[in-house]
Amino acid sequence: MKKDLKFWVYGALMVALVTVGTMVIKIPTFATQGYVNVGDGFIILSAYLFGPAMGFIAGGIGSALADVLSGYAIWAPWTLVIKGLMGVIAGFLSVYAQKSIFSKTLSFVAVEAWMVLGYYLASSVMFGFAAALVDVPSNMVQGTAGVIIGVILTEVVQSANILKREQ
Repeated sequence: MKKDLKFWVYGALMVALVTVGTMVIKIPTFATQGYVNVGDGFIILSAYLFGPAMGFIAGGIGSALADVLSGYAIWAPWTLVIKGLMGVIAGFLSVYAQKSIFSKTLSFVAVEAWMVLGYYLASSVMFGFAAALVDVPSNMVQGTAGVIIGVILTEVVQSANILKREQ
């Protein structure tokens, strides 16, 4: 699929939104030196509007960039993969999420479930299983915020007919 200038401009905007959304509200989690943030809503929005490729770009690069800029560079490689795949999953599921708020919510819950699992696995490798378990509740809080923000953002964009999903 040929990507035009408009795609890359929107992509840069989505990377910036994810980065800023991740950096604006940060609640530290001490067990694994991570933090809870609200950037997931913007990952979901980018994937919903522009599909899996943009979901990966915005989710992976935007979130990893936020980690580096916020002093959490140790997490950046993990975040690139976890949040990038989160965007890919959201992009594929967004085809079904366009039908109703219920299907949208269910799709976004699946996306956030991957995030929780991904960070559990990364934390297990880095800090051990006990520390990783301690961080699961905070990742679930972040996931819940991501679902809520994602539903709100996609509903607003969809109802206002601001952008149509790029195919």
